[in-house]
Amino acid sequence: MLILEGGTKAKAGSQSKNQGKKQKQGAKANPADRTVRPTVAFRYHGGVATRAPIQSKPIILRAQHLGKLPWLVHGFSTRAGGFSRAYGKSDLNLGFTKDDARASVERNRVRFLRELGAVIRERRGSRRVSPSPWPLITLRQIHSDIIRRVDSIPEEPLSGDGMITATPGLLLGIQVADCLPVILVDSRRHVVGVFHAGWRGTVQRIVEKGVGEMHRCFGSHPRDLKAAIGPGIRGCCYEVGEEVRTKFESQFAYGDSLFREVKESDPVREKYPLLFLSARAPGHSELPKKIFLDLVEANRRQLRVAGVPAKSIEVSPHCTNCRTDLLFSYRAEKGKTGRMMGVAGIRN
Repeated sequence: MLILEGGTKAKAGSQSKNQGKKQKQGAKANPADRTVRPTVAFRYHGGVATRAPIQSKPIILRAQHLGKLPWLVHGFSTRAGGFSRAYGKSDLNLGFTKDDARASVERNRVRFLRELGAVIRERRGSRRVSPSPWPLITLRQIHSDIIRRVDSIPEEPLSGDGMITATPGLLLGIQVADCLPVILVDSRRHVVGVFHAGWRGTVQRIVEKGVGEMHRCFGSHPRDLKAAIGPGIRGCCYEVGEEVRTKFESQFAYGDSLFREVKESDPVREKYPLLFLSARAPGHSELPKKIFLDLVEANRRQLRVAGVPAKSIEVSPHCTNCRTDLLFSYRAEKGKTGRMMGVAGIRN
C-alpha cells in the first residue's frame, strides 16, 4: 500500500459519492477503484489517508515496500503544502505551467525535495551550512515509449517519457496530472527508473520496455524489481473513445478485459419509448455506451508479463479525477491545473 505522510490519523469513512453514482450506472466497479470519501476533514482507507488535512506541510505518498530500502529516495507528490496560488491556496505545483509563476514552482520544488530528504548536507569547518537539494532531472514528456539512461546531469534538455539510472545523488522526476507515474527499483543492484504512463505510453508498452532497458543497461533481473504505481485517473473515471479500445485490443491479448461499458440511461426514453422509434432494427434508436479504461490494471499486467512478481507491485488507491482536494487532475479541472511528480533517486 502507498503510505501518505504529513498528516494525522483519524477514523475510516464512507464510500465516495462520485464513485457510487458511477456504479449505479450499470457497470460493475473494480474493487481496486473504490475509494473512501470521508465526511470530516481527514480519514483513512486501509491505512492510507483519503482526505487532505488542513496544513502547510507537503503531503507525500510513499510505497511501503520501497520505504524499506535505506539507500532509496522516492515519493509521489500531492497538491498540498506549496506556494502556488494559481489553482487554489498553497498548492504544491511542480510543473512550469502557463498559469503559475516560475518563482513559485521553483520554491515548490525545493520544498518538495527537502521534505523527501533529497538534499546534500555540508559543513564548512565547524559551521553547518543550509542543505542544498539534489539535481532534479526531468523530461519534456511527449507521450512516447522513449526511455533515457541518465548517468550525470544532462547538458541539454531531454525528451521522452522514462528515465533510468544507477548514479547516486540524482533525482529522476516524472510530471503527471492524470497519467500514471510508475517507479521501478532494482533492490539488488541499486538501479531506479521512473516512467510516465498515459494511455499512449501504455499502449506502446513503456513500463514493459522499462524493465527491458534496466536489464540491458544494468543487468537488472525482473525478479529483483519492485514497482510502485502512483496516483492517476482510475477505471471509475477514465472515459475513452472506441479508437483507444481498438488500439489496446490490437496490442494485447488481454486488451478487452481492460475496458468496461456503461449504458447511458434516459428517464424520458424509458417513460415514452414510442417517441424514439426509428427505422433501424430493432425499432428504437439506442443511446451510446460509455467506455472506461483501467489504466492501472493495464500497467500492472505489463509488469507481470515482463516478469515482475505480483507481490512486488504496489498501487495507489487514489483517483486524480475523484480527489481534486488532494491531487491535480487535468480532466477534472478542464486543463487548468498544476503538475505532481513521481520521483526516485539513490543515496550516496
